[in-house]
Parts: sequence; structure tokens; C-alpha cells
Amino acid sequence: MLTDNLYTIEFKDDTKAVVTLSNEDHPVFKAHFPNNPVLPGFVHFDIVSDAFNIELTTIKKAKFVKIALPSQTLVYERNNNRFKITCNDKEIASFNL
Repeated sequence: MLTDNLYTIEFKDDTKAVVTLSNEDHPVFKAHFPNNPVLPGFVHFDIVSDAFNIELTTIKKAKFVKIALPSQTLVYERNNNRFKITCNDKEIASFNL
């Protein structure tokens, strides 16, 4: 699977998940932009699905404002069907289901 060993869930509950990304050697980082390892935006949806044990069927609105890099720790916060992703207290992305 594309996201195997891509991240480690450090903490999770019903409203928050803390995830540490793998290093730049993971194939996801090598495939998106050669020589510029960034996490593809769509992978955030897979992480949310896994961390909160939900099936994503429809994304109503998504906004990506910063890139996620290898080895970063990301915080995924859930408020009903709204999700916000931050790194070092700065917003990376948000979306609504």
C-alpha cells in the first residue's frame, strides 16, 4: 500500500491525532516532486481515515496552505466533520466532509 510505513500515530483520541511522518526515503516523498520531498495533499485524507477510523466518501471543501515535509509531526484535529491539520501550531490544511 502507498502509505505503508509513511507515518506513525503518536497519539489519538476522538478529536485529535498526532502523527510523525517518515523520512524522505519513503517512496511517497520521492514520487510527488523529484528532488523536492513533500507530502501529497491527498495523503492527508488517508491519514485522517486511518487515525479516526472513518470512511471518507465526500470532501465538500479542502484548503491546503502549507506543505508537509518528511519527518515532521502533524496534528490532525476533528470537530464533527471538520478537520484541521497543523505543524508547529501553523495551519497546513483544513477540509470539511
